Amino acid sequence: MVRFPKILTLLAAAALLALAPAFSWAQNPADDVLLDMAQAFRKNDAKKLAALLPQARGHVLEPWAAYWELRARLDTASPDEVAAFFARYAGTYQEDRLRNDWLLLLGQRRDWGAFATQHPQYRMSDDREVRCYALLVDALQTGRYGAEAADEIRRNWFALREADDGCTTAVDRFAAEKRFDALDVWRKARLALEANRPRAARNAVAIAAPEALGQLRELTDNPVRFLSRRATANTRLRRELVALALVKAAANDPDATAALLDSKWSVQLTPEERNWLWAVIGKQAAQRLSPQAAQYFANVARDADLNDDLLAWKVRAALRAGQWRVVQKAVEAMGPEAQKDSAWVYWRARAVLAQRPGEAERAQARQWLESIASPRGFYEQLALEDLGRPIAVPPAPPPPTPEEKEAARLNPGLNRAVYAITLGLRSEGVREWNYTINLHTPGGMDDRALLAAADFACQREVWDRCINTSERTRDVVDMAQRFPMPFRDAVLKRAAEIGLEPAYVYGLIRQESRFIMNARSGVGASGLMQVMPATARWTAKKIGLSGFTPSQLTEHDTNIAIGTAYLKLALDDFDGSMALAAAAYNAGPGRPRIWRNGPVLDAAIWAENVPFAETRDYVKKVLANTTNYAALITGQPQSLKSRLGTIGPRDAGRSEPNKDLP
Repeated sequence: MVRFPKILTLLAAAALLALAPAFSWAQNPADDVLLDMAQAFRKNDAKKLAALLPQARGHVLEPWAAYWELRARLDTASPDEVAAFFARYAGTYQEDRLRNDWLLLLGQRRDWGAFATQHPQYRMSDDREVRCYALLVDALQTGRYGAEAADEIRRNWFALREADDGCTTAVDRFAAEKRFDALDVWRKARLALEANRPRAARNAVAIAAPEALGQLRELTDNPVRFLSRRATANTRLRRELVALALVKAAANDPDATAALLDSKWSVQLTPEERNWLWAVIGKQAAQRLSPQAAQYFANVARDADLNDDLLAWKVRAALRAGQWRVVQKAVEAMGPEAQKDSAWVYWRARAVLAQRPGEAERAQARQWLESIASPRGFYEQLALEDLGRPIAVPPAPPPPTPEEKEAARLNPGLNRAVYAITLGLRSEGVREWNYTINLHTPGGMDDRALLAAADFACQREVWDRCINTSERTRDVVDMAQRFPMPFRDAVLKRAAEIGLEPAYVYGLIRQESRFIMNARSGVGASGLMQVMPATARWTAKKIGLSGFTPSQLTEHDTNIAIGTAYLKLALDDFDGSMALAAAAYNAGPGRPRIWRNGPVLDAAIWAENVPFAETRDYVKKVLANTTNYAALITGQPQSLKSRLGTIGPRDAGRSEPNKDLP
């Protein structure tokens, strides 16, 4: 294999990137070594990694090769080997990535001295478990178990869905110092069981009541049977176990669980336990779009007993039921950070305006809308329109200067990232890119550096990094950079041929693939418009595309032809509703056929109530994208609300939906 001095390889990569956006890095014979090592790392083949590492010396991606080799045997590596890696690759993403891994290992080993030495050099600081270890180490060294540290540990622990060691260990120690209330620990168990994470629930119960682990296993296996065998809940432990069983039961049948809570257990539980359980039942009912959801939430006597997730579902159920006062109160009960979310800022303002407000209240609502109003996203666009302003393309900022472009072009992290992505190591490249723009220095790159980095990616047609980087700017917005239009002629021509708005096509592609031609989802969808093979075959037959094979989905013309044809069929099937068609594109047509039943709703309310988080986010982003693309394509102000309309049951007098639509 060819070997290159490290600095020469990096400079050559930078020069080639500048000269040839579509350059194929596979032309470098040493790239094969990196690809082989990436595969060996995924298989945890430490022996092969060690054998190949010498051949990767000097390659531009050598830091990745060295990281893979050492990471695969980190549990047996000596501190000196780790220190040598840190010194050799100082300042790189891989150095900080390995330090993250090493800190986790030191925490698991309870090597608090070594942890304390290494942690100040950790730049990313985005690992919740490492942060919990750090807070614990500080407490152990100083003897101070402060309330602020306890609060931060609690937030990190609650945010982790999977079982962990760092935060669980920190909670255990802080609880021993009386810095954690037992309720915090039981709430973690409730959250874990609701999310079907039994190990995380077990870790929590082991802190609060280790003697109850056998009963936890019993109620996890069969909560209804567990409850049937209990007559009373006359102690704290019994009440909490009953509450856990009811949380678990609600996931399967919220109505039956509501009846059980109302008829037997409610009088035996504390007000906090009752409020939490009614909210969990309400959430499960709301996710089924049940009209009972709002009534279950109405049994909550104190919103302060709920967490932000339960309050969010209370808002959604109240929106669906037209209960504006409930919407307002639920948002006001959320924590400070949740209240800043544009969704809840918007609905809080709408709730106030819907209740015949006085001048002061109206002014406050307008102030909230002003605080989020912009073309940036779904609720930001709705706020603009509620303030009487159309959605238009803001003035473009000054383009990156030659000096700013040069700084991006010569940035080692950006170069390694693009090299890796071009080589096919997209996951590695994306992680290094994100680290370089956001975590390498405190606060990340400033707006001008972000614009230059986005331009660097755009010029090399790495569209996902172009878009995501441009979206990080805070005070300047380059809409053309955020909403690029690759394959413009093909998209506009195809959209015109079949009667689709081209902005809608672009809005969907941007969300589906970020214009990555070889994008492939975990379930097998491929290409620009992320079409499933079976759907592609059905659509190809429907439009008379002869000789089609799924391998053609990576060809942009074929992918656009099939993806747009399917989107048009979905749009027609849902009476022209862009929101319903987008939901069908993401989740299949069967689900939105069910989700549209019930009351006729403002489509923004309908979208916020989509039961699946992925689809809910997808619909909102596709529609916001569409509005911005329309403004860019036409040069005219646009309306998101005109694209949303209302959503309700299919008119019984209209033709039946296309049951064959996959």
